[in-house]
Amino acid sequence: MPMDDAGNLTELNELMQVRRQKLAFLREQGVEPYGGKYRRTHLVAQLVDGFAELEGTTVSVAGRITARRGHGKAVFANLQDGSGQVQIYVRLDDVGPETYEFFGRLDIGDIIGVEGKVFKTRTGEVTVGVKSLRLLAKCLRPLPEKWHGLRDVELRYRQRYVDLIVNSGVKNVFLARSKIIHTLRHFLDSRGFLEVETPMMHPIAGGAAARPFVTRHNALDVNLFLRIAPELYLKRLLVGGFEKVYEINRSFRNEGISTRHNPEFTMLELYQAYADYGDMMELTEEMLSTVAGEVLGATRLKYQEQELNLTPPWPRISLLEAVRKHTGLDFRVLDTPVRAYQAACGLGLELPEEAAGSWGNILNLVFEELVEPKLIQPTFILDYPVELSPLAKRKAGEPELTYRFELFIGGREIANAFSELNDPVDQKERFLQQVEKRQAGDEEAHMMDEDYINALEYGMPPAGGLGIGIDRLVMILTNSPSIRDVILFPLLKPR
Repeated sequence: MPMDDAGNLTELNELMQVRRQKLAFLREQGVEPYGGKYRRTHLVAQLVDGFAELEGTTVSVAGRITARRGHGKAVFANLQDGSGQVQIYVRLDDVGPETYEFFGRLDIGDIIGVEGKVFKTRTGEVTVGVKSLRLLAKCLRPLPEKWHGLRDVELRYRQRYVDLIVNSGVKNVFLARSKIIHTLRHFLDSRGFLEVETPMMHPIAGGAAARPFVTRHNALDVNLFLRIAPELYLKRLLVGGFEKVYEINRSFRNEGISTRHNPEFTMLELYQAYADYGDMMELTEEMLSTVAGEVLGATRLKYQEQELNLTPPWPRISLLEAVRKHTGLDFRVLDTPVRAYQAACGLGLELPEEAAGSWGNILNLVFEELVEPKLIQPTFILDYPVELSPLAKRKAGEPELTYRFELFIGGREIANAFSELNDPVDQKERFLQQVEKRQAGDEEAHMMDEDYINALEYGMPPAGGLGIGIDRLVMILTNSPSIRDVILFPLLKPR
């Protein structure tokens, strides 16, 4: 029920009052309006799919009343459970006057259990001819009339429970999300990866460049950080001898909210010893094309107005070459921050002043503004500047770059991967540089993690690491325009 003016709000309050009066009447009559366990013999989808075997059989089903029609001595209604919807037929001669009158007092949205025989109407609709029924939960708020009453996008996110009731398409998105994650797990498990769990609260915020959430542990009297990435703990496991590990779980970044960003999000991170970022590219192609095939039945799909082809192999192009190809700027020639900044501004970009002193940051900002939106088909962008990649191994012969790639699909980043830096001396120097950035005011710079350096000094095997944004992947595979469409309860500003 929309509540965009006083009239609608008054109408809603009146309907709610009527339902509360019905609730009181039921209790006066000795009826328990919020019943206990109900034994179902079937889900409603089983009745529809298996009608040939079930015709004439007495069944028990339960669900929510979503529509009703008819009057006089017989009423048809729709009953919806988690598997789908089926028609029920309540006739005075079948249930008797007391039950028929009781059913007449029920409302759209009430949850009931019914028992009866399965048949088809003359129009061919599978139906349960009700012999008995029981109220399991009284609905005190009227449902929106189909979709017309819940058009407010923010209200859909705030009241996801209503969104799921009235819009089967929304439920299908989250069923697909579950299948995507299940397929990812099966893919990795079948290839010898071990699923692990690492801490959500960190004494040091690390593993990515981001602003953390801060919390307080009272007993220890210390500040802790909700993790921005599980990377440093997972790589500790490589040191300890686990050679293939992964984790699918939440990370938290205290940043803005947009159609692509939610402060609380789900990531897959995996690490494989004795591998590199080339292996991670091959793994990513195979894994994501497999997921698309399992979930969608195809590796060709539509995302918004774009036709995507996830069939491997995918193009691989260096960051420098991608920028040169799409903008004409050759950052190998523009090899100082001053030259790079002037050239970028010459393209009409408004770059923040703090970027002026960093060649790598300027290169990345040009890429994000002018190149990233054009990467519609799956594309690996390779070899990022070392100043943007403090945890990645330097590229041989080009120490200003790293063995790092990002995967873009539909004009957005989906994955990030490295040949992992396992040199403790180099890693400590890069952490110290990050500390200097934090001291200069960069709240997203990495912190010094002495224990991680200590772990590296025991020796970490060469490894490839990969992180995939699950929410963005689900957006692509379910054709959802906003990250809020694929998170059941996205964070919203309090009313």
